[in-house]
Formats: sequence, C-alpha cells, structure tokens
Amino acid sequence: MKHPIYLDYMATTPVDPSVAEVMWRYLTPTGEFGNPASITHVYGWRAKEAVETAREQVAGLIHAEPNEIIWTSGATESNNLAIKGVTEFFQEKGKHVITCITEHKAVLDPCRYLEKKGYEVTYLPVNSRGLINLEQLQQAIRSDTVLISIMHVNNEIGVIQDIVKVGAIAKQHGILFHVDAAQSVGKIAVDVQQIPVDLMSLASHKVYGPKGIGALYVRRKPRARLTPQIHGGGHELGLRSGTLATHQIAGMGAAFALAQSLMPTESIRLAHLRDLLWQQLAELPSVTINGSLQHCIPGMLNIHVHKTDGESLITALQPTLAISSGSACTSAEVEPSYVLTALGLTGEEAKNSLRICVGRYTTEKDIMTAATCLKEKIQWLRGMSPLW
Repeated sequence: MKHPIYLDYMATTPVDPSVAEVMWRYLTPTGEFGNPASITHVYGWRAKEAVETAREQVAGLIHAEPNEIIWTSGATESNNLAIKGVTEFFQEKGKHVITCITEHKAVLDPCRYLEKKGYEVTYLPVNSRGLINLEQLQQAIRSDTVLISIMHVNNEIGVIQDIVKVGAIAKQHGILFHVDAAQSVGKIAVDVQQIPVDLMSLASHKVYGPKGIGALYVRRKPRARLTPQIHGGGHELGLRSGTLATHQIAGMGAAFALAQSLMPTESIRLAHLRDLLWQQLAELPSVTINGSLQHCIPGMLNIHVHKTDGESLITALQPTLAISSGSACTSAEVEPSYVLTALGLTGEEAKNSLRICVGRYTTEKDIMTAATCLKEKIQWLRGMSPLW
C-alpha cells in the first residue's frame, strides 16, 4: 500500500532511522537493557551512562547544564509538572497565574484545574497574527502573581512569541517564567543562557525522536523551585520518580544531537519548501494565511480556504495527502479551533482551514504534488458549492 505524502509534522515526526538504531541497543538481551538505578552491576552502570549522555545531548541543544534536565513522559507531563509544581510550592506567596488563550491544552487544562483549586488565571488575548501584547502582559501582573506561562511556538499556526521580552518582564517582577517549547526546540535556535526562562518543556516526538519521552528544563541559578507531582523512589533529583525508560531517553538524546547538527541547513530548506507551496496555493482566489509568515517557524503553513468545507477537503485529499485541520490533541473534537477563533476567525472560517507542515523527509517533488492535488480538490469542491 502506497502511503500518502505526510504533511502533518507538527502533530508528530517519524523516528529518524539513526535514532531507532540507538534505541535498539537498550532493549534486547544482548544490549544494555539494565535499570539505570541499579548501581551494583555493569548493566545498570551502562544504562546510567546512556541516560547521562542523553541528558548532555538534550542540554546541549538549548545551552543548558545537564543537571537542569529532568526526564518526563513528554511535554504534557512537563507542562503539568511546571505549572502545578510551581503554584503548589509558592501557594503561600500568591495564587495568580498568567498564560495565553492560544496555549496548548496541556497548559490550558492544568490552569483550569488550578482555578478549581481557588487560583486565579489571566488568559491573555492575541492579535490577528497570534501574538500577545506585552503591555497587556505588564498590566495583568499582580502582587500575587507567581507564574507566567507562554508557549514559544504555537502548534496550530507556528507563530513565534517573543519569549526573550516576556522573560525580561517576568524577571523584572520576580515572577517565575515557564515556556512550552515543544514546537520550537530543534526547529529554531533556543538558548536558555539568553532567554530569562526558569522552566521549559521539551518533547522528543516533535524532533524525530520516540513518543512517550520528554523533559523539563529547570534552571539551577537562580534555582526554580517546584513541588514534585509524582512520588516514589526520588528519581530525577526528587522531582520526577519512576524507572527511567533508557531506550526512549537515549533516543531523545540522539534526536536532539542530530537536530543540533542539521538545524542550520534544514531550517533554510524547510522555509524554501513552505514558501514554494504557498506560491502555488496563492494562485487560487480567496486562500489566505492564518497567523503570520513573518513570525512563523520554517515549514509551517496554516491557510483559510474561503467558502470550502475543510472536512470535505481533507477527505478529498486522501489518499494522496495526509493533512490536518489543527492540533492532533483536539482533532477528535467537532468544535472549531480555539486558536483560530482567537485570531478573529468565525467558527465556520476556522473549520475551513488547513494546517500544512513539511519536515525532514519532505521533498520538492512532494510539494509540487501536494500543490497540484490541493488546487485540484479546492476547485472541484468550489465547483459543487452553492456558496462559491
């Protein structure tokens, strides 16, 4: 069976073959399958060595210290640990959190959980490009604000928030700053030495590593304090207990090291492919960009196809193209994207939008095939539509 051209790299990426080879070493009886916490024999020592090598690789990509990397099961857990951990630790100081209305559900849902516990959360709006207003952020800060959580790159429209300026504001007021960087690290440069960030969530499967593993960067100087959310064994400096998945951790480390070496050239290539696709699609009338190409990561395109049913279009594109209408975490919902409606789109306009993401294995030939298919199916659907 021939697979469709994959254009949903923001949802997940395939594991790079070289990464899979690294992972295989820590799974089988002839490999290093030991428990990293086993300190009495060579199996545990070698597994521990693999974990620490991966910690150095992940830290290296964001210019952190290895002991600032805490392993988790993914960015969702990292977000929960950061948000719940900080607010619980500092609950005597204050119970106010600031975030953004277009954050990932893995940030919004923990914030709503906190509201049920008596916390107050301010949800900053965004403009038509998806960017927050820094003056509104300043005005939202209160004496009892303990945490600001703003994502670096939005998972639906790819817009890049100015986290350097947000971090500077947080530092000015003595407030801890958390960033969900699942969609930015490995795609654009991230340097925690230059960004006043205290906590940063990282994901493996967005960077050609395995699913089910992630990390939380926790700044050591000055130390970001938080309360553990999983107890039992005191692993990861007591912040996240549980037997470490050596094969997944080794895979994440290898994927991050590979991303660091490829990023300078790959970002240029992906931007070229994205721009090439948009040049083709812009030939059609009434197809517009959601968000901003100027403030967007390479390889990302979110478009509104006016007066064309998005669900019907995605179905028509099968089996040639694999494209989504938005976040994979909310794709089962029938409601329009809350990210797109926050930009000012109506519910109907949001439903008639597509998220198109190119990646490491996308070729120029794929782009031209995708452009031809998209234009053909859009014109076909419009030809049958009384609205058009």
